[in-house]
Amino acid sequence: MTDKSTTPTANRSAEEPADSLQRPKRRQFVSRYKAPRLSPEEADRQGRITLMAFRMLGGRDEAIAFLNSHDPVLEGRPLDLAVGSDAGLAAVEHAIAGRATAG
Repeated sequence: MTDKSTTPTANRSAEEPADSLQRPKRRQFVSRYKAPRLSPEEADRQGRITLMAFRMLGGRDEAIAFLNSHDPVLEGRPLDLAVGSDAGLAAVEHAIAGRATAG
């Protein structure tokens, strides 16, 4: 028989749990997102204006170009204006409707 006093577990102190040596250290939660997130209302406005632009401006490329470039009539970037407020959303919707009927 094996003497219990010579086994490796017998040499550990009572303060040190046996499984602490085998468990990897857990990483603390670290947020990977540095930019502020959109509120639910802002996300809704972003989705609405993007969908409208895709449908009315002739496709993905035209919609992205319009929404992400400065518009002199709106005096700003349409996507930022639409996300920022309900009034901005209405102004961008009006601008898209004008472009769709003119084109």
